[in-house]
Amino acid sequence: MKLLIIGAGYVGLVTGSCMAEMGHHVTCLDIDESKIQQLKTSKIPFYEAGLEELVKRNVDSGRLIFTTNYTESVPDSDVCFICVHTPMSEDGQANLTYVKNVAKELATHMEDYKVIVNKSTVPVGTAALVHGIIADTLKSRGVAIEYDVVSNPEFLTEGCAVANCMKPNRVVLGVDNPRVGLIMKEIYAPFMLSHDRLITMDIPSAEMTKYAANIMLASRVSLMNELAGICEKVGANIDTVRIGIGSDQRIGYKFIYAGAGFGGSCLPKDIRALQALARDNDCAHPMLQAIEAVNEKQKLLMGSKIIGYFNERDGIEGKVIGILGLSFKPDTDDMRRAPSLTLIQQLLDTGAKVRLYDPIAMEQAKKFIPDHASIYWAKDEEDVAGSADALALVTEWKQFRLLDFPKLRLHMNGNAFFDGRNQYIPQKMTDAGFNYISIGKQPHFCVSEEESTLTTVES
Repeated sequence: MKLLIIGAGYVGLVTGSCMAEMGHHVTCLDIDESKIQQLKTSKIPFYEAGLEELVKRNVDSGRLIFTTNYTESVPDSDVCFICVHTPMSEDGQANLTYVKNVAKELATHMEDYKVIVNKSTVPVGTAALVHGIIADTLKSRGVAIEYDVVSNPEFLTEGCAVANCMKPNRVVLGVDNPRVGLIMKEIYAPFMLSHDRLITMDIPSAEMTKYAANIMLASRVSLMNELAGICEKVGANIDTVRIGIGSDQRIGYKFIYAGAGFGGSCLPKDIRALQALARDNDCAHPMLQAIEAVNEKQKLLMGSKIIGYFNERDGIEGKVIGILGLSFKPDTDDMRRAPSLTLIQQLLDTGAKVRLYDPIAMEQAKKFIPDHASIYWAKDEEDVAGSADALALVTEWKQFRLLDFPKLRLHMNGNAFFDGRNQYIPQKMTDAGFNYISIGKQPHFCVSEEESTLTTVES
């Protein structure tokens, strides 16, 4: 089948590449000419594990091509996927400008029956909006062409998006015409060989499912972070609490890890969008408001712990804090709303200095973090520890799991370690000479800070 993917961003590029891998003929269209030229040489504008190889293989096979041309690509397609960005407006609503523009372009260039698939994350009612734009544009052209609009929300997770797409745990389709359901089922048939995970429903329900899924995940994270705060106050351990509740099959272990708060483009944006939808429909939404409020407060927690720790000693001003991990989550270079950004600004505002390191996201991070005399961009873990008074783990990259802590400690001036992801065993950290502070647990200090002082190696 000939597929047109409109939008060569994260969702569009992953979807198009995986569709091509399964044998479909895919054209990926984007109005950004520089991006398209880059993609024609199989260079990916962002990091996603396995994607560059997938793109190159399917470009070389001829099943995946890139273009900026609507005039040629729309008539030559059977099904058109809208995968453009829906950024957050000032009032929290999803900005549908790009979706509207695509709908008009499709109607301007279509010559025969088309299936139009909304894959962008959009509020309830967007399929009807797209349908109306296409109808009005066709009417202005003076032509009568059949078409169907489908809601097919994406459920990709950054860092493992290719695997998510190739082996989906569900494919949700919102349709209002049986024939289009059969067409979409044919498209997804190669992904369903082991068992059918395709769920068909009405269009508004499909549009709502995407938001509901993200809000459910975000609510679990915020609730665990709120519980972690209580654990610290009463002397409980959030890690053992997590094991205790996760063993309940009604709850499970996913998305119940306490930490430094969630970031990225999806969860924060979708929470705001659903709040806006609730307001517009006069629906009370206190839980949606609480999810966001708890998360924003949680992003400040690491900075507060660091500042409080040094204020109990000789002050935070001039102290050097090494930060391990900058992207909002591991296995991606995405810096949008990353907790590290909040932490870095907190520390700079107090007069501290920061040394920054991330295995993948350094270049992206420099686009989000303005030049500052108190910022040093480190080349590796040892470099970030050089002359540092404290280290802080913000993003739990795999390569940070088995660090040589005694060696890192030798490079430092101080001995504080702040674990924003509860990744390490407290006793091992104190054995390595650290005062260890994490989330939702009591701090673990060395027997005495004077006794734990080690020879400092200048960086």
